[in-house]
Formats: sequence, structure tokens, C-alpha cells
Amino acid sequence: MTTTTDHKSTVLRALTDMRETGSVEGLVPLLSEDFVHHRPDSTSSTRTEWLAAVQAALTPLADMQVTVHHLPAEGDHVVLHSRRQLPQGPQISVVDIWRIEQGLFAEAWEIIEPAAHAAANLVWWQAAER
Repeated sequence: MTTTTDHKSTVLRALTDMRETGSVEGLVPLLSEDFVHHRPDSTSSTRTEWLAAVQAALTPLADMQVTVHHLPAEGDHVVLHSRRQLPQGPQISVVDIWRIEQGLFAEAWEIIEPAAHAAANLVWWQAAER
């Protein structure tokens, strides 16, 4: 029986492996064949498309600092809330939601927000001043 603790460990292990190796090779056996990655703009990518996109981003993001703030899990879902900072770039807040099925990542959702925009986004429903 897989527990939420196991799921959290899998997520952290995958993140750590990618950061240490600069490669997605360690992710390959952790993703289900029908893995889907969802973006906030309602687009999705397949396992192959997502692995290629992550691999392409690893080199330019090699010096990125990642601070994990929260890692809650319930049932088959794990949420990773982190802050990420490039040495000469903006700080971003990221929320990744992972659904794990039979020990493999089956789905992922990702929301990225520049930290500098957070205050403005707290009142997104108010009309912009003209």
C-alpha cells in the first residue's frame, strides 16, 4: 500500500534528481505512459512533450535556487509550493499539483506567478484604473 508519505518522497526525489543531474532521465520511469501535464492556459502536453520541455529548461535554469515552502499530500495528490530564483532574474512562486496512480505520476498541474505581481493579483477582479 502506497502512502501519502511515499508520494511526497517520490515528488521530492524527482525534483532533487533533476536538479542534481540536470537531466530528466530519472523522471522517465516515474511517469505513467499516459501522463498529462496541464497549464493554466488550458493547454496540456503529453509525457514526451513535457519531458522535452523540462529537459530544454534545465540548462538555462541550472543556477536556479529552489525553496520548498509546503508539501501537503492527501490520497493520490501531492502539492508542491515553492519559490524559485535565478541569480539575475525574477523570483517566482510555483504550485505544482501531482496526481499519483500506482506509484507513477499520472497528471500534473502547474501555476507560476512572478512574486512581484502577487500584490496586484490579490485584487484581480477590480477594474483597472484608466
